[in-house]
Amino acid sequence: MKLVKYLFLALTLVFPFAVNADELIAADTVAGQQVIVEDDFAPDTEVAVVEDNVWTEVTDFFKTMGIVRVFDGKEDSGDWRQLLMLLISFFLLYLAIKKQYEPLLLLPIAFGMLLTNLPGAGMFHSELWSAFLDPDSPAYHSYGAILKEGGLLDVLYIGVKAGVYPCLIFIGVGAMTDFGPLIANPKSLLLGAAAQIGIFLTFLCANALGFTEAQAGSIGIIGGADGPTSIFLTSRLAPELLGPIAIAAYSYMALVPVIQPPIMRALTTKKERAIKMKQLRAVSKTEKIVFPIMVTTIVALILPDAAPLIGCLMLGNLMKECGVVDRLSKTAQNELMNIVVIFLGLSVGATATGASFLNLKTLMILAMGIVAFGCGSAGGVLLAKLMNVFSKEKINPLIGSAGVSAVPMAARVSQQVGQEENPGNFLLMHAMGPNVAGVIGSAVAAGLLLSFLG
Repeated sequence: MKLVKYLFLALTLVFPFAVNADELIAADTVAGQQVIVEDDFAPDTEVAVVEDNVWTEVTDFFKTMGIVRVFDGKEDSGDWRQLLMLLISFFLLYLAIKKQYEPLLLLPIAFGMLLTNLPGAGMFHSELWSAFLDPDSPAYHSYGAILKEGGLLDVLYIGVKAGVYPCLIFIGVGAMTDFGPLIANPKSLLLGAAAQIGIFLTFLCANALGFTEAQAGSIGIIGGADGPTSIFLTSRLAPELLGPIAIAAYSYMALVPVIQPPIMRALTTKKERAIKMKQLRAVSKTEKIVFPIMVTTIVALILPDAAPLIGCLMLGNLMKECGVVDRLSKTAQNELMNIVVIFLGLSVGATATGASFLNLKTLMILAMGIVAFGCGSAGGVLLAKLMNVFSKEKINPLIGSAGVSAVPMAARVSQQVGQEENPGNFLLMHAMGPNVAGVIGSAVAAGLLLSFLG
């Protein structure tokens, strides 16, 4: 042990003289000035170097702070639009929590918007998705770059872009839907189809205002009042508009009790609103089992582009009605639905960046969305009035407004407005027919637009 100590002491004494003096000079550039460490290892020089290194680390830390990046003026940093988007996300969180406007999806969408607009957080990279959509880019339609370089929200957004989340949600919607009122009164299918007129009228309007056909189709689908369908179609046709369209679709769905009643009263007379409808017939279990199989087969054979949404919707309904897979049905209604809603909301909110959201197009989308919704509601009411001209059994036109697929809120509004004129009038089950028909109708409309524009 003593020998080892003596050797170590000798090396420490000899080493400074054995090394070339030039090798002991180190350059450390701090704030544009070069600090030279001389070979005599002066104590004051060592302290200066340490202090300069600490100061560099502190300043580098401050440069990485999000609030500093907003105002540093660099192109790859944030800007004032991100701060404004944070305020908008706070407002949407208020609407979801305090006002309870579609909170199950509006809350995760608003929080996704919050996360994506935090400067420097790096959770969502719109430039990666721009390369994904650019045919001239090596990353065109390749998820490899997204998985390698993307953040958390980029990875979650793959489920939206690939059309996975909306289809999974449709399985849950189907498992919670009773098509009995539609089967008992097949004429209500026409009312659900008529309510989709708002989609095509808005498509023409948006195209006339300068939007591309793909963008106009994505804006028009807001009139179907079906959030997952709007997301599914927009992610395929116009992903750059996904944030504004999703927020518009879910916001107007939440405002059904505010938007629809004035339209319904304006298009009907007091006598029409007081029409009583006879009780619906009982629907057998066999009919309920055959219905989803038949609808899937017919729609897929005629319009293959609608098959993903219709197929998933009817799969969920078949699991509910067949009675032999209760565990799967309950999972689709609860655990699966809840998990997918979280992922869908966060990733859709992530697309609402300052650059894509704060522009004139967003305001135009919001305006045309409410027009689409209003036209859809009016279309169902007007068709019901027309059917009464040729039908012996009168239909209360109020149920036509439920043809938009805001289930079951639109049906409840029909019931509420009807009871204002006649307290003994019970329209809820009758309105559920057009309401669930609207779900099918909006999916078919999306398939048509995707077939022609995709």
